[in-house]
Amino acid sequence: MSDYLAGLRAGDSEHAPLAASSAGRAVVAVRGLHAFALTEGLREDDPAKTVRPPQPPRRLPHAISVPDVARLLQIAGDSPAQRRDRALLELLYGTGARISEALGLDVEDLDLTGGRGGSVGTVATVRLTGKGDKQRIVPIGTYACHALEAYLVQARPALAAGTRTGQHGVGQHGQAVFLNARGGRLTRQGAWGALRAAAAKAGLDEISPHMLRHSFATHLLDGGADVRVVQELLGHASVSTTQVYTLVTVDKLREVYAAAHPRALG
Repeated sequence: MSDYLAGLRAGDSEHAPLAASSAGRAVVAVRGLHAFALTEGLREDDPAKTVRPPQPPRRLPHAISVPDVARLLQIAGDSPAQRRDRALLELLYGTGARISEALGLDVEDLDLTGGRGGSVGTVATVRLTGKGDKQRIVPIGTYACHALEAYLVQARPALAAGTRTGQHGVGQHGQAVFLNARGGRLTRQGAWGALRAAAAKAGLDEISPHMLRHSFATHLLDGGADVRVVQELLGHASVSTTQVYTLVTVDKLREVYAAAHPRALG
């Protein structure tokens, strides 16, 4: 069985080598066949029992640079939709929220008083509801706070005016933060459209909402944030999930070291 797996990975004159994911599916199928044969009494042993599918290579999250983020967030225009899109993208990058978490926000989930010059030491915050309905409180930076305030005061009322009976702009516990042109809650498709339009204006390709989350985490770690703090901000259940971002940071440190240290290359 081990030879079979090695053959899948190496390939031969008639078959191209299989990726780890494809070889893993083949191994699972063969293991199932042997387990069935053992259960049915067709075999007295299971030679595939100890063979484990290969682990696919760990994909590193792709973050965009700080200057690219700044260009992406320079959404010009004062229309309600443009103010909404600016607020949404600022929130995604400023809090590391998943797109589903941002679109699921109700107005009561926002506390922007700290961002409007509240008492000393206070900051604006947002309550995000993540996987398994777990909630976390995340601070909102000044840029995102100002963009949200401008949207809520100057643009959201115009979008809310399009609300019809039966629309879900009004949630069970409050009103949706991000509305579409009909006054309903903004959809994932609408959010993707906003991001694609902003990326096109910034001259950036292959940008996704999750890349803003990746960039949030990577830039925090680059700035010296503790990985466990980033874990809490992202809402990861395990720090091992967050540690993948440290690999990206280590790669960047190597590049800086190689380029800047006089004796890095000999």
